Amino acid sequence: MIVEPRLLPTVPYATLDDYLAAGGGAGLDAARKVDAEVLIGELEASGLRGRGGAGFPTGTKWRTVAANRSDTVPTTVVVNAAEGEPGTFKDRTIMRTNPYAVIEGALIAAGAVGADRVIVAMKRPDVDNAADLERMRAALGEAIAAGWCDHGVVEIFEGPEEYLYGEETALLEVLNGRPPFPRIAPPFRHGADELMDADAAQGPARHSTGAGKSANVELAGPGAETPAPPALVDNVETLANVPSIVAKGAQWFRAVGTEESPGSIVCTVTGAVAHDGVGEIAMGTTVRKAIERIGGGVRRGERIVGVLGGASTALLPVEQLDTPLTYEAMAAAGAALGSASLIVISDGDDIAAVAAGFARFLAVESCGQCTPCKSDGLEISDRLGALCAGEGSQEDLDVIAHRLTTVSDGARCNLALQTQTVVGSLLERHPEAFRVHLDADTAAVAPVVVAEIDEIADDRAVLADRAGTKQPDWTYGDTWSGTYPAALLGADQTPDDQALADAGPAADEQ
Repeated sequence: MIVEPRLLPTVPYATLDDYLAAGGGAGLDAARKVDAEVLIGELEASGLRGRGGAGFPTGTKWRTVAANRSDTVPTTVVVNAAEGEPGTFKDRTIMRTNPYAVIEGALIAAGAVGADRVIVAMKRPDVDNAADLERMRAALGEAIAAGWCDHGVVEIFEGPEEYLYGEETALLEVLNGRPPFPRIAPPFRHGADELMDADAAQGPARHSTGAGKSANVELAGPGAETPAPPALVDNVETLANVPSIVAKGAQWFRAVGTEESPGSIVCTVTGAVAHDGVGEIAMGTTVRKAIERIGGGVRRGERIVGVLGGASTALLPVEQLDTPLTYEAMAAAGAALGSASLIVISDGDDIAAVAAGFARFLAVESCGQCTPCKSDGLEISDRLGALCAGEGSQEDLDVIAHRLTTVSDGARCNLALQTQTVVGSLLERHPEAFRVHLDADTAAVAPVVVAEIDEIADDRAVLADRAGTKQPDWTYGDTWSGTYPAALLGADQTPDDQALADAGPAADEQ
């Protein structure tokens, strides 16, 4: 994939000693011998950009957090390990093979921004991801025993399964004891700790108190001043890059990739390919080459129609497969690099069924704080479902097109825009694939199941098995209550309230 693997070792590091023998730990040693300004300057010079999707310059983010430190409560570094983007399995692959780099990077970040606490935010374990959680626990235990964590507290937090838990501000809401409902305010202004009135409950605020309630625009609105400390939230892959940059220098990092998008990137390739997989490639590698190198190319006898970047980006059409995998080139092509998820769509796929699957996933996962996101999203999903079932009409297509223009009205996060972007691009690029379902002779098809990847086994992605039964109120079954998740904020308990209460910062503290 690249000449020298940077993030995914050829042989996974089974122990901290293995990692140290390969040169690990040098970044943390170097970081503790220099001023924070030097660290942040080196990161800025490296050009590292966030690998969680937005591609924001990491050094700039760190400098902003450091500059907005609270005089009252220390900053917290949060590792966003709540991976849940459909078609993405990169972060869990990194944590399975190289967890020590993630921990080391987070500790370097803590030193740079003046944090005395690191929280690794993962999803509450089930039978599918319990091993990943235990792997991180074991790695953290080794790091603590080696004295890496002597300068502060390091915790592993277990949060809910919801897709929005991976959104920065929603993740911070969960750390404060509430459901994963996105805030309006950026995370460096409202951190992982809140400062409440003297008569408020001690510890993380419960959402029934109303303190900092995310669905309350007056409390979470833009422009609101707060003494709450900032939080630095960085993705697993972003932090895993940091130790080598500090140890080897910015120019070493820039030796791979392009001027504006330097370094390597870990891609997940799934869909209509010979085999699903995860691989590390240099930034600037074309989409076509990434599909060939990681996925073995398109399935035999099929032709690529386009590529989707999870549930977040517009369809990249087949004629643009030679687009370099950089933030700039993908944006210029009308798509986005996102989390480097490449879901390959072929002429063997029903485009309307693909659109219906993504529309349903996003409508179900919407929290409902912004009514158009939930209501218009559900209507788009329902009408696409009817179309696929052979029960659609031209009116359905017209309403879908209209709702795609209104679904993002007043949106506080990107989820509604994702519906607009993913479904809209499929409809725009392949209108005939939708119109054909108006013909009575066209066979009915089921919407494609869209869900997070639980595992990649035998060269195939295994999807979360309960995804098809999840309802818009975030319960499971054949029916739902008709109430949006955010509408339950005023009650003492939400469907996931007790689970959230039980999912406070876990052990593994130092």
